[in-house]
Amino acid sequence: MSGVISRMVRKELSPEELLKIIFEYTAKIAGESSLNAVLVLMANMGREMILSDRCAVWLIDDVRKELYTTVAHGVKEIRVPYGTGFVGSSIVNGEPLIIKDAYNDPRHNADNDIRTGYHTKSVITVPFTNNDGEIIGAYQAINKMTDVDYFTTRDLELLSLAASYAGKSLESVMLHQEIIDTQREIISTMGEVGEIRSKETGNHVKRVAEYSYVLALGMGMDISEAELLRTVSPMHDIGKVAIPDAVLNKPGKLTEEEYDIIKSHTKIGHQLLRGSRRELLRTAAIVAEQHHEKWDGNGYPSGRKGEEIHIYGRITAVADVFDALSAERVYKPAWPIEKIENLFREERGRHFDPAVIDVFFQELPLLLEIRERLTDTAEH
Repeated sequence: MSGVISRMVRKELSPEELLKIIFEYTAKIAGESSLNAVLVLMANMGREMILSDRCAVWLIDDVRKELYTTVAHGVKEIRVPYGTGFVGSSIVNGEPLIIKDAYNDPRHNADNDIRTGYHTKSVITVPFTNNDGEIIGAYQAINKMTDVDYFTTRDLELLSLAASYAGKSLESVMLHQEIIDTQREIISTMGEVGEIRSKETGNHVKRVAEYSYVLALGMGMDISEAELLRTVSPMHDIGKVAIPDAVLNKPGKLTEEEYDIIKSHTKIGHQLLRGSRRELLRTAAIVAEQHHEKWDGNGYPSGRKGEEIHIYGRITAVADVFDALSAERVYKPAWPIEKIENLFREERGRHFDPAVIDVFFQELPLLLEIRERLTDTAEH
């Protein structure tokens, strides 16, 4: 969309239509535990209630002293310095704003308009608070889609109503998300411990996690399940903590007995994690045990074949091998991407699930972006 938006003029909603929207979205928000999903629902509810073209939900990043939105219709994440722009002014002052013409106000930051070709005209911003009355973010709607092409006090009342409910619901979801993030950090750190003992770098597990997430989405998993796999995949080699250094880091060729010891890390990892009541650790147990199984049944530890191997194991196998081949190590150079592609084509239906390999090639540009972003300078 470029230039001035093409406006589809709509009529203001009747009280009955408003109630329907409110009941529909409040029920959905109450039943949702994913932070991103709640933010999407909040943005959609605000947009529909006041008939705006776009709606964003802004949150405060205290660490970076920024305001950010991951949910803004039509654009990706936006970050602005705390206190800047309409939303910053509204949050700092704790007051809503109604702007009829953004370009006549010095607080308007036109950078996003310039980058996207969008034209911001009318704006409404409403801060929302947690249960203690502290401002934790703000609603911001852009461009009224009715004959009256600016927001009114009625819109302010409606968006304030949405903000009052959604802000308090958001707090509990953010607390839940903080717990999940803490678990993810602990799991990632535990995964790094296993890799460091085998002379891998911490970024190996980070890359495997990101690759697994992309592949999971490509396989049709919903975001929450893909997030679960991203969280647990760093634990795939946790069983290496129990493998003796003399075997784990032997420079020469392993004997058959030594190779059996190495292979036991899959069973050890599974045994370490399987007894947990936590879904995260039970899922990590699956990945730890099955990421060395092969589609044709020639993997280990159990020789599972085809779909007998859990999809989490099949995805992590591709992610792990891709990273192992494409990263430089003291004992080997990085493989060129063409050589990796050829191997994966050859191993499609042998080592790897054909469907996962098809997604791998489909998502390869994104995987290479991740590899570049998470390149470890220690990998020489």
